[in-house]
Amino acid sequence: MSTNTVTIEKKITGYSIQKEKAETEVQTEPTEPAIEHMHENVGRPEILLGSTYKIKTPLSDHALYITINDIILNPDTNHEVRRPFEIFINSKNMDHFQWVVALTRVISAVFRKGGDVTFLAEELMAVFDPKGGYFKSGGRFMPSLVAEIGDAIQTHMKTIGLVKTEELSGIQKQILAEKHAEYEAERGKKSVEGEFPESAQLCMKCYTKAMILMDGCMTCLSCGSSKCG
Repeated sequence: MSTNTVTIEKKITGYSIQKEKAETEVQTEPTEPAIEHMHENVGRPEILLGSTYKIKTPLSDHALYITINDIILNPDTNHEVRRPFEIFINSKNMDHFQWVVALTRVISAVFRKGGDVTFLAEELMAVFDPKGGYFKSGGRFMPSLVAEIGDAIQTHMKTIGLVKTEELSGIQKQILAEKHAEYEAERGKKSVEGEFPESAQLCMKCYTKAMILMDGCMTCLSCGSSKCG
């Protein structure tokens, strides 16, 4: 066993015994709490933030009210997020009661599973009614009532920042507005504000009846989609 020898060249004037720090005295840097993610074991808080969306379709005399409640994860931290937790659908029309109740339970279960739930809105919006869909005010086509429920969910996800909103740039909006005005001037008929020409065709990208022929090319006045690229 080797030992290290220390040579003292100066006169000793005093001495003291150095004590080792106890484990309780060792300073440790404060650790941040673990980031909480959405999963099925997250308990339901007593208070949830909610938003209600009204759906009025030509398929029924009574409106449909969709309420989506959100949970706040990691409150008062840099990781604070708002996520959908549950959904309720209510209406005076009892014709669709069974499948509406089943749909709300399945959607709420998917919300509580966590992860990427944005696919849910896309799947619902892709449901087509074999009897045919309907046009909403403004000329937007809804392929089914289920699709409109999905549209309301997607709108809510955009509101809370879960889905990014794809908006046209200022230049694109200006160009579409000019095309709209030019189209109306050529035909000598002005449409109601917010509406598109009656002769417009359905755009298969945004499902809005806003596709017109301009400069020899079919162009959508709503989303800017063009068959000429």
